Amino acid sequence: MRTLALLLTLGLAGLIRAADAPALPRLVDLGAGKCIPCKQMKPILAELTRDYADQFTVVFIDVWENRAEGAKYGIRMIPTQIFYGADGKELARHEGFMAKKDILAKWQELGVTVKEPAPATATPSAN
Repeated sequence: MRTLALLLTLGLAGLIRAADAPALPRLVDLGAGKCIPCKQMKPILAELTRDYADQFTVVFIDVWENRAEGAKYGIRMIPTQIFYGADGKELARHEGFMAKKDILAKWQELGVTVKEPAPATATPSAN
């Protein structure tokens, strides 16, 4: 009984935090693990996820593993990047490889202010 109460409390706390958090714009990249341009996008998406998580979210969907998602998004080729506003509305889409600088420029073009991430600070070594 105590465990159930704790889980319910933790679950509600997570919902409250999610409800308080502002919605972020979202980049959805639809591709596949074995497609060459998709493989080239992988480190870019990882870097965007790491460096800009507080400004926009990045989602990767492998359409070869989940064909229904490809149909749902109406893609014609991979990779395809779809830019969504914080309100969930589609703002733009791009087909093919897209460099990091082009993704960031597209956000700016769409009116989403993207700030450069703070440089990583080196952690002091324990000598």
